Amino acid sequence: MSTEKRKNKVYSEELKAEAVRLYLEEGLSANQIADRFEIRSKTQVQQWIKKHLEGPKEDMRGKTAWRKGRPKTQFSSIEEELAYIKAENELPKKAVSKSTQGVTTKAARFSIIHEMRQSTPLLLLFELAEVSRAGYYKWLKSVHVKPQKQEDELLLKEHIMAIHRQRPYLGYFRVATRLRKEGFVVNHKRVYRLMKELGIRSVIRKKRRFFGKQASIVHPNRLDRQFNAETPLTKLVTDITYLRVMDTFYYLSAVLDLFNNEIVAWQLSARNDLDLVNSTLKQLHESYEISGCMLHSDQGFQYTSKSYNKKLEQYGIIGSHSRRGNCHDNACIESFFSHLKTESIYLEKPSNFKDLQHAVTAYIADYNHHRYQKKLNDRSPVEYREAVAA
Repeated sequence: MSTEKRKNKVYSEELKAEAVRLYLEEGLSANQIADRFEIRSKTQVQQWIKKHLEGPKEDMRGKTAWRKGRPKTQFSSIEEELAYIKAENELPKKAVSKSTQGVTTKAARFSIIHEMRQSTPLLLLFELAEVSRAGYYKWLKSVHVKPQKQEDELLLKEHIMAIHRQRPYLGYFRVATRLRKEGFVVNHKRVYRLMKELGIRSVIRKKRRFFGKQASIVHPNRLDRQFNAETPLTKLVTDITYLRVMDTFYYLSAVLDLFNNEIVAWQLSARNDLDLVNSTLKQLHESYEISGCMLHSDQGFQYTSKSYNKKLEQYGIIGSHSRRGNCHDNACIESFFSHLKTESIYLEKPSNFKDLQHAVTAYIADYNHHRYQKKLNDRSPVEYREAVAA
């Protein structure tokens, strides 16, 4: 055999027939036949032999997908025999009209049986179509339920789209929570499927890294990533993030309570300086009784300054600092800033400081009162705090 033929794996019918003959008459193995004809793989020879032994396959196009099995020969009456013969002839004709590439599904069989049930006994139809009585009645029940289910899902889709338009940053878990708040008993997996059908998804947040600077006064990492608190205002975290408006940067300082993830104090400024963190701390002190609480931050220059730490001492607050260059030690407040930007600032795109201040104020109010969280048993921070207090 030529090299070109071996390369393209083109073999003549004569060669295939000779290979089969050597296997059947002379008892040569597939390996020996492959070596004799310089065929690269014995698998090719095995396929020829297998195809010869099995013989030609029957063309199933246009035929029914179920086997009739042994025909029935005994009948209790002439009428029963006539009904059997009629059903035996009618079933294949109807099956061909409902089949796809020779395959008739069970649903199609049940549909045919339902069409013929007035003229033919059901037991005969079940026997010919090789389906069960229970399966037929289960299908019949689903046929009546399906329109109502489609109507219910259409209503759900309308509510999901309304929620998505109002808060496009919500994923399917929180959309399911919103629907339950509105009175719809729905599983999150169903919401996921419907959102996929609608072609909508939540805004994907981009993770960012922040690194600290040289410190002056550094407290031990007393929080040590223990982000759960048993009572309100015992463990607080704080940080500063930048918010870009056109070509100008503004800075937001916020304090978050780890008990219920509530924002308990915040300040917005055009300058990232000591006055920003000190005014945030002052607002916190004036709004709550915070003596004895722990306030955790990174090692930014504001939080390691003497002025800031003097106020901590004055208010009776225990200081705590993250390790240098490790944003995960203060992950909760970093997560809040990321939500704020992706769910409000990037969507509303404020054009001046006044618009930015309005956007931040509205988002924090919505976050505290209406943003349900899995950690809080699908409650908002304020709802959780009030429920525990009650």
